[in-house]
Amino acid sequence: MARYSLRPERSTLHGSFSKEFAPILTIQSGDTVQFETLDAGWNAGPFQPGMPREKFCERELPRDRGHAMIGPIFIEGARPGKTLAIQINDLQIGTWGWSSAGGFESVINKRLGLHEGPEFELVWTLDRATLTGTSHLGHKIPLNPFLGLLGMPPDEEGYHPTHPPRFCGGNIDCKELVPGSTLYLPIPVEGGLFSCGDGHAAQGDGEVASPALECPMELVDLTFHVLDQKLAFPRAETPTSWIAFGFHEDVHEAAMIALEGMLDWMQELFGFERKEAMTLSSLLVDLRITQLVNGVRGVHAILEKSKLPGKEA
Repeated sequence: MARYSLRPERSTLHGSFSKEFAPILTIQSGDTVQFETLDAGWNAGPFQPGMPREKFCERELPRDRGHAMIGPIFIEGARPGKTLAIQINDLQIGTWGWSSAGGFESVINKRLGLHEGPEFELVWTLDRATLTGTSHLGHKIPLNPFLGLLGMPPDEEGYHPTHPPRFCGGNIDCKELVPGSTLYLPIPVEGGLFSCGDGHAAQGDGEVASPALECPMELVDLTFHVLDQKLAFPRAETPTSWIAFGFHEDVHEAAMIALEGMLDWMQELFGFERKEAMTLSSLLVDLRITQLVNGVRGVHAILEKSKLPGKEA
């Protein structure tokens, strides 16, 4: 199968989803694309806390209002009613990143009294060999790189913001999507028109401050397959787990969507009756808050493969 490479350039970058964007690359099912991505904020490189940030390029508004993404990619054979499987082969972080909290109005910041005054910033040096991050104030943390944004535009006119996750992907922000994982997304439009970006060097479930440890990615290696399968919401298989996602403005409804997706998958994988799957879910499935900060909240239901010994997918 063919392999392609894409780097950040004005012609390859965009900051919203739209089915009207012309694809920058057309590939076949089974092909692999290697991306280099900017950080979410379109920054040209590291910066000093509190100082202006040099941008990689000038942004076109409102088209580029959101995260810096590369794409879109047209996948031959991708069409509504099918599923796009995105195999995550490798992720290599850049050498720097940033995180911040407070200083702007959000539901969480207002609830915690952090919306007033300046934003607090940390700039990080990232060691890819040891997977350790060191902030300019001396904090040291372990790194767990993943990509926050993987998705396609909905079948609706106009520009669609990058911040919320949707049934067709987007700003999923799930730290479980590490190399060796496969993300399955419902295809909303002809060709899929897949884009990605928003490298994270580390993030806790919830992403409570709004940014994670935002960073450029020197390598994002993805293989794409079109499947004759119909999904309502995304799901993923990692080296250790099966995951079903739920997205909704109400976190309880997001949890119900994720749980419903997990029940569906358990029935498909193991032939369980619906109530049998629900009984086992109460014992084995963990509901985790993916993120609370993107307007549309995310919950993922996760079933570790080790918890069903003797059952093979």
